[in-house]
Amino acid sequence: MHVSGSENLDIAVLLPCYNEAATIGTVVRNFRQALPDARIYVYDNNSTDGTALHAVLAGATVFRERRQGKGHVVRRMFSDIDADVYVMADGDGTYAPEDAEELVRTLITERADMVVGIRRGVHQDAGRNGHAFGNRLFNRLYRFLFGQDFTDILSGYRAFSRRYVKSFPAVSGGFEIETEMSVHASRLKLPVCELELDYGRRPEGSHSKLSTFRDGAKILWMFAMLMKETRPFAFFGTFSATLMTASIVFMTPVLYAYFQTGLVERMPTWVFSLALMMMSLLFLTAGTILDSVARSRAEQLRIHYMTLPGLASANILRGTSAEKRRSAEAISVPAKADAA
Repeated sequence: MHVSGSENLDIAVLLPCYNEAATIGTVVRNFRQALPDARIYVYDNNSTDGTALHAVLAGATVFRERRQGKGHVVRRMFSDIDADVYVMADGDGTYAPEDAEELVRTLITERADMVVGIRRGVHQDAGRNGHAFGNRLFNRLYRFLFGQDFTDILSGYRAFSRRYVKSFPAVSGGFEIETEMSVHASRLKLPVCELELDYGRRPEGSHSKLSTFRDGAKILWMFAMLMKETRPFAFFGTFSATLMTASIVFMTPVLYAYFQTGLVERMPTWVFSLALMMMSLLFLTAGTILDSVARSRAEQLRIHYMTLPGLASANILRGTSAEKRRSAEAISVPAKADAA
């Protein structure tokens, strides 16, 4: 299959894997068929079932990441691999490699930096009811906290531009990495797209690595940390408003009695309400200062992002290089003939 507009683009398929021997061989072969010009990399995350061997036999280049967790693997992949377009999927066979062509085409035609494959039917095939509920909860919470850019932030099937990958400061360690990817795009207001795709079932012998409560708690914690880092005024302002409300509640009857009698009859309550008010003002001050810091960091990230070539620039540069190589070859052929 040929993706229009990708003639001069270097495409890399990235497959993070942990104990996916039952499926990884088929996944690699199908990606090779769907994107025949792409380089396919499998990053083995301490598998014990022969995942790496099956991937090599299927024709993939295999690397190992010893830090356990998908976030560590993604950070390593993005650091190691240089390409113009990156396609990331899971090695469990739930994402159809045949859809990769459409992901890449959408990335190129829309000139986007990230295309997310929305999982059609994920609520019916999330493995357990807890996973389906968690997907709905996290997506709604994301839209409330960070904006309306995404409807499926936990999808692992994505296509990226080079300047997204090389400007993404991944810090997550586990499955919360998808949340961090989405927040990075929303924070820098990058052009993104979503593409609804079928979400398959795991074949027999393949088991999900997700833990409903443990991974759900990590994702919620990541929401809080990203809120603190990217929207500190809203984060600390929430605590400030809560403390100020409590302070006013405790303070009101004391003030009422004071205006009636001229005496402070409940001194401990008055002191406690003042302490709450001081804490509220401290949180408000911290949020105000850190909001300026966060804006400065976002500006620096945006400047770094703008220094990297976009897809159109990469295509032109590679096309120019190819033309130069062809010209050099055409010149060298007559020169060799004359020498002969």
